[in-house]
Amino acid sequence: MSYFMNRKDDIITEAVDGLIAASGGKLSRLDGYPHIRVVTRADWDKSKVALVSGGGSGHEPAHAGFVGEGMLTAAVCGDVFASPSVDAVLAAILTVTGPGGCLLVVKNYTGDRLNFGLAAERARAFGLSVEMVIVDDDIALPHLHNARGVAGTLFVHKIAGALAERGADLATVTAAARKVIDGTKTIGMSLDTCTVPGSPKENRIAEGMAELGLGIHGEPGVEQIQYESAHQAMAAIAAKLTDVMDDRPHVAILNNLGGTSGLEMSVLTNELRESPIGGRIQHIIGPAPVMTSLDMRGFSVSIYPADDEELALLAEAVPLAAWPALTELQPVRTLDLPDGLTPVPPMPSEHQPTRQFLTRCCEILIEAEADLNALDAKAGDGDTGSTLAHAAHALLDAMDRMPLADHTQLFRAIGLELSQTMGGSSGVLLAIFFAATGDGAASGMSMGEALSAGLARMQEIGGANLGDRTMVDALAPALAALPDGVGAGARAARKGADETAGMREAKAGRASYISAEQLEGHIDPGAEAVARLFEHIAAMEDSEQPQARMSAG
Repeated sequence: MSYFMNRKDDIITEAVDGLIAASGGKLSRLDGYPHIRVVTRADWDKSKVALVSGGGSGHEPAHAGFVGEGMLTAAVCGDVFASPSVDAVLAAILTVTGPGGCLLVVKNYTGDRLNFGLAAERARAFGLSVEMVIVDDDIALPHLHNARGVAGTLFVHKIAGALAERGADLATVTAAARKVIDGTKTIGMSLDTCTVPGSPKENRIAEGMAELGLGIHGEPGVEQIQYESAHQAMAAIAAKLTDVMDDRPHVAILNNLGGTSGLEMSVLTNELRESPIGGRIQHIIGPAPVMTSLDMRGFSVSIYPADDEELALLAEAVPLAAWPALTELQPVRTLDLPDGLTPVPPMPSEHQPTRQFLTRCCEILIEAEADLNALDAKAGDGDTGSTLAHAAHALLDAMDRMPLADHTQLFRAIGLELSQTMGGSSGVLLAIFFAATGDGAASGMSMGEALSAGLARMQEIGGANLGDRTMVDALAPALAALPDGVGAGARAARKGADETAGMREAKAGRASYISAEQLEGHIDPGAEAVARLFEHIAAMEDSEQPQARMSAG
């Protein structure tokens, strides 16, 4: 696997310099590269309690991303997943500690405890007031005497940092930090392990499985479970947290472990809100990456029963881009659609043959989802099959509301349904096609003429013509051949779709941005969908004809 880095040995020093360069002058670093990598506040005057944290790199934005007013005074950066040296920690303490003293916030790993602990002893020998707290919020492995320190560390950074910024003394800041540590609980889940730059990836988590309770360095968790959905994943997390929560209101940190998309994190936020513990979570920080594990495709949930004063400390604004604000978790509010988007629906009516026909058409598109997505991935964004399948599911759900006995109104109703439920340009174009077909049928056109009128309107607005490598290349010849029967239409659609594989240039849609080399040899997915639909309709008609002859006999 490739990484955006130069030399493995330089990745931390260059990352630290990049962070400082982009801080607008708010951050500095100590000299002593590459062995001493300490990021400090540039405005620090030693008049207040200093907060120092750190550990191995690879958890960004923790810890250097949280250096600034209202949070950390300094962060000590070790190698990836490796504790910084005693000298590096001592250098940070000596640099930022004044009469107010210093609090070290340390995650509960042996290397961090030893190196930060010895550095604290040496700093005390210099006459400095130094306290150290150990964060052990991970509940994944309850049998361990020393639980790991994970994302709940950020509760400590924020609350202790806000108190120090207000001018509280070292004893007060330390007591507050210990109270937070005692009440904070965290557990995480991932679909894959992380990849350490320059090291082979450990493929420990099989496809279709998720690991519950793994550590932020990729350490194995409590168990691997079958992965089914975001709902099931959050339910497993909630079940573990339920055992350590009381009935008080809690704050949650929803942490992205590094490789989970923003879209997925929003889904997980909703699942957390609706989970069995959702009613006890009144405030949330995130979803956001705060304590990551490089590129791990996972998340963690940290909970703490903050009192009113602690909520105020968590809510205090800090000028740090990496810190997500504290927000109140509220029910989803909905507003009525404007009148123009709430049309009067047609009167539903039943017609069993039409219902069966539409149902089979929808099933064909749903069955083709994976194949069409694979085709689209060659020349687009890989979602054509999913888009059509989503529309098919919506039509199936709307079947009882459809005017099945009135085909003129049915075309319009299908167009309306697609305009509301089908995304992308294809949704708009098909909505135009069906609406214009309905208009044509209402004006007295035959079915074939109305369909051709729908195609003409779709081409007029969408701008696609024959040879442009779109669904038109299959739909236009199919409709032209339809007077000779559905079989002729299906053969024409297949011929048109296959010909798109030889077209080296697309003149419409996302494929128009793709090079000729990438397009050649691949059928346009929209044209393929049209061809498959016509082929299955023809097969349906052929299978019904013997039954019709038997009935007549």
